[in-house]
Amino acid sequence: MTQPLHILSLGAGVQSTTMALMAAHGEIEPMPDAAIFADTGWEPARVYEHLRWLQTPSILPFPVHVVSNGNIRDMLVREERGRYVAVPFFLGNGGMGRRQCTHEFKLKPLKWRMRELLGKGRKERIPPGSVVVWLGISTDEAVRMKPADVLWQNNRWPLIEKGMSRGDCYGWLESRGYRAPPKSSCVGCPYHSNAHWRDMQDNAPHDWADAVRVDKIIRYTGTLRNARHQQYMHAKRIPLDEVDLRTLEDRGQLNLFANECTGMCGT
Repeated sequence: MTQPLHILSLGAGVQSTTMALMAAHGEIEPMPDAAIFADTGWEPARVYEHLRWLQTPSILPFPVHVVSNGNIRDMLVREERGRYVAVPFFLGNGGMGRRQCTHEFKLKPLKWRMRELLGKGRKERIPPGSVVVWLGISTDEAVRMKPADVLWQNNRWPLIEKGMSRGDCYGWLESRGYRAPPKSSCVGCPYHSNAHWRDMQDNAPHDWADAVRVDKIIRYTGTLRNARHQQYMHAKRIPLDEVDLRTLEDRGQLNLFANECTGMCGT
């Protein structure tokens, strides 16, 4: 029987970076055939800088593929004709919008590239178990573990196998002289904690200014045009630049990523 292809899903955040470097050190086996970074086009500048470091040939002994299914920021700003992918922004009526962004901007391009690596077209049949996808979910996020949605793919969680939490990942990186990676998620992701927004405000002013700008644009856009309820990036449901982040505790907002259905974002 042909050995399956081992693909590391690289978000360029703390967990997936630790997982990739552990594989490079021979602490997780077998060696991945490749890592794939699904680029939404709206990652923080620090994430793109970190990704370029990971792509340095002396860092990882396997190739890093960068794939894309468009730019989520451009979609929100321009509303490209014929396409609007829903993002779970906070609605004025107290609810949240639908979440289509992970599937469209993360899962789809990842699967397309895996098919290419297998030498298969987008509609060709692939035998069950042909690919093992490594996902960077740690023990403190075990609720995000979900099986693959296609038979030809099996998911694997090496950090769970090692019993490693997010804190353990930081410890492993520090013990080997690696710097801590930035948080990986879209600049304007509504699942950001208040601590994350504060950090962006203080340390990534360009990203913060861009988030504020797009937050103003999304009030009535896409599927919500002419609707009764406006949409906001922050749970307070007021403009992002009017939120007093200094007075807010997170009160569970860090747990919003537990709703993420595929374990693809924020790793």
